[in-house]
Amino acid sequence: MITHIQRHLADRIRDVAKHYPVILLTGARQTGKTTLLRDLFPDAPFHTLDLPSVAHEAEHNGTAFLDSLATHPVVILDEVQYAPALFRSIKAAVDADRHRMGRFLMTGSQKFALMQSVSESLAGRCAIIEVDTLAPAELMDTNPMQPLKVEDMMWRGGYPELWRVPDMPARDFYASYMATYLERDVRQLVNVTNLRDFERFVRMCATLSAQQVNLHKISSDIGIAASTAKQWLSVLETSNIVHILSPYFRNHGKRLVRMPKLYFRDTGLLCFLLGLSTPQQMLESTFIGAIWETYVLGQIKRAREAQASPAEIYFWRDAQGVEVDFAVWLNGRVQFIEAKWNETGGDAKALKPMQQVREVMGDAASDRHLLACRTPYAHWHPSDPSVRVINGHLFRDWFNVPAPDTNSVAEAAANYIVNPRKKRAAKRKKNPKQATG
Repeated sequence: MITHIQRHLADRIRDVAKHYPVILLTGARQTGKTTLLRDLFPDAPFHTLDLPSVAHEAEHNGTAFLDSLATHPVVILDEVQYAPALFRSIKAAVDADRHRMGRFLMTGSQKFALMQSVSESLAGRCAIIEVDTLAPAELMDTNPMQPLKVEDMMWRGGYPELWRVPDMPARDFYASYMATYLERDVRQLVNVTNLRDFERFVRMCATLSAQQVNLHKISSDIGIAASTAKQWLSVLETSNIVHILSPYFRNHGKRLVRMPKLYFRDTGLLCFLLGLSTPQQMLESTFIGAIWETYVLGQIKRAREAQASPAEIYFWRDAQGVEVDFAVWLNGRVQFIEAKWNETGGDAKALKPMQQVREVMGDAASDRHLLACRTPYAHWHPSDPSVRVINGHLFRDWFNVPAPDTNSVAEAAANYIVNPRKKRAAKRKKNPKQATG
């Protein structure tokens, strides 16, 4: 049993607590938000608004509720979305002592409602940090002597409780998680008359992870209105179950009118919804490529949040169907990342879409890119010295790709030389007259 997991967000939270009076951790249920704050600030009193009596007091008597905590330098408030009126009282308390930093540490699991309350009451006073499930690097840093297989991490997922209690059956955890999610979060966010239809919708979305979202097709397959499918997808995004990835276009205003891609935020939950009962079933599944692409995006997003990187993540797809999995906009240029479920990264054909897009973008494209596969060692692709082939399970420096070593690239390329096939001379067609003559 693992009693304490080192979260990579810890240093960032400590830092922002020195500069903001309010810190809000958002994320899905059971991603470790509360545990993280209580580990970092063990002396701070803890109050959860998950309890109806506490939520009622905070909602209707916010000033008195905060006055009772005024003697404590730091306070942890859990699941604050259950008392939206409390934000106005927090604003008044912060404005009364504007230079007192790290005073209110809050968590919440319903993103859009929280963002609305923050923007209305705590703009400029609150730092928002998104907490996802565990990254593989966090588990490896916590227990460096215990090897972590990529297939185990992908299939089991990153919910901390599954790794604190390794004997816990993943299927039982996710079945309970989905039941709680449907009964509590979904009913609160939207008036769903038939939870069975909503669960069918979630499972349908699982089959579409790493694909573009066609709400008309989804609604037709399930037998619901397209407007209902759109609303339900918004619920999944609001509750941090899925991530909607926009396409990249030079005209940034067109992003919102193009079809986005859907990704589940945790591959363990994704495998459960797909009915994959073991890691071996996952490896043999036709979904393995999509699961790997989902997994790679998760590592990129976790790294961006931990490093507070300004990088923006999109995907590229043009009208001709040329597609690159991820386009990362950083420092005024676009770095491309391709995810491949193999151990070599593939031959030159695997890089063709990326090369086509780079030709179109010209100087707007970065001079170095990534191909995330299961390679045992990082190296420059022999067919393109600007593409770094990395292990998507172990890699950490997604936004700091080193410059190519031209000597090593030249040496590596020598081992990949393939003799071209000789072209056969075309056969001449016989003259019909000669054939009959």
